[in-house]
Amino acid sequence: MSLIVLGTASHVGKSITVAALCRALRNRGISVAPFKSQNMSLNSFVTGDGSEIGIAQAMQASAAGLEPVAEMNPILLKPKGDQVSQIVLLGRPYKDVQIRDYYAETDLLLERAVEAFDSLQTRYGHVVVEGAGGAAEVNLYDRDIANIRLARRLQLPIVLVADIERGGVFAQVYGTLALLPEDIRPLVAGVIVNKFRGDPTLFATGVTLLENLCGVPVLGVVPYADLHLPSEDSLSIADKRRKTDRSVRIAVIRLPRIANFTDFELLEQHASVEYVAPGAPLAGYDCIILPGTKNTVEDLALLKANGATPELARAREAGVPIIGICGGYQMLGTHIQDAGIESGTAGVYEGLGFLDVVTGFTDYRKTTVQVRRQASPCGPILSRMGVVQGYEIHMGETRRRSADEAFAGDGAVSPDGLIFGTYMHGLFQNVPAVNALLGYLHERRGEPFDPITGAVSDARGVGVDAPYDDLARHFEQHVNMDVIVSFFGDPDDRSGDDAMTREE
Repeated sequence: MSLIVLGTASHVGKSITVAALCRALRNRGISVAPFKSQNMSLNSFVTGDGSEIGIAQAMQASAAGLEPVAEMNPILLKPKGDQVSQIVLLGRPYKDVQIRDYYAETDLLLERAVEAFDSLQTRYGHVVVEGAGGAAEVNLYDRDIANIRLARRLQLPIVLVADIERGGVFAQVYGTLALLPEDIRPLVAGVIVNKFRGDPTLFATGVTLLENLCGVPVLGVVPYADLHLPSEDSLSIADKRRKTDRSVRIAVIRLPRIANFTDFELLEQHASVEYVAPGAPLAGYDCIILPGTKNTVEDLALLKANGATPELARAREAGVPIIGICGGYQMLGTHIQDAGIESGTAGVYEGLGFLDVVTGFTDYRKTTVQVRRQASPCGPILSRMGVVQGYEIHMGETRRRSADEAFAGDGAVSPDGLIFGTYMHGLFQNVPAVNALLGYLHERRGEPFDPITGAVSDARGVGVDAPYDDLARHFEQHVNMDVIVSFFGDPDDRSGDDAMTREE
């Protein structure tokens, strides 16, 4: 047996709930794999075989003690702008489509998703399925392959997650249940009230009221927990709180199509990291990072139109390090030659001109690969990094001209080492890379720096000592796990144990 986790809305905590369940069930000896049929996110991860999936499913796989595989997120939508998204199907680029045309694909994509689910269930024994957005989007019922149509095909128990932090939890739960199709509503086996601030026992009367109103048991009230796990999508940026007690300030330019900003979440724990609008004043920052983007050409044009070029030039003159990751690296070059692959319009576009490199988008081909590279000995930052690991996800190829490599086989660096670009996502999830950058920035300020110790990160953007057991314990303290376990069949049935052991 398996289970579906749906939400009353986006950002209610479905991904974290699935991760908590995966680790809690694994700790009970139950082999389980995560699954999300359709994800829309620019935060993605590359598996060992070069497949691209949502970062949340990679994180959930880690919680389950498994290596991520494409079947865990068979359909990934990556918005490019102008109502166009790239469809990544079973880890590989499928096509770019207008959103209005995407729905013509849903019958085919649903079949692929069900096949992927069946494959995971056969291999691992049990699956925890995550829905997308809100479950009761009535205008989408005929094409909702992440919630309603999938639930109809799988016929599994459903746990509904609601977010009490923003208020309106009674309306969320009652309204969602009332709007679910009549054949889906009986599948809802319980409700989890998530993100409670304070003592959850204070909501005891609320639990009784919810159960009486809705006729569905409340399986738990989970308090808000500050855990360092990767963010699923751009909604999470609004929830970020910079550490005001840190002297080093790092600006990450918040591009409209920012991708894989999980790259900077370890930095966020040890510096004051701010996501700033294109063209915003950059004076006072100790470092500037141009992040990845799903559309380099259009985000570069917006960056320049909003006055970012003179701001970056002033930072360069002041000796402030400027770092480009993936699309940000492409922007740092002199030119971008697009055959219409990236922006839909062929042309040659002038870059920011900080690195002597040229990027070309000549065919519909994406590089997706895990990498391990030696940093260049050039300059005061890269020379301290040593060997780092990460992953590449990008269209286009970049050719160096006079610039030296930043890493063996990748990137470019200025002669003084203070400007560099790389295709490597996850660079600053490597502790040596974070220590190298923050150590230099503290030195430049004349301040001491205590290097980060005791944490080792891997390429999926989470530490191997990430707090999954803490997450599971927190969840078990507040959720009726006996009911959850009952959804997975006989507790003595541990089918899939061999598969779980092999993955570890």
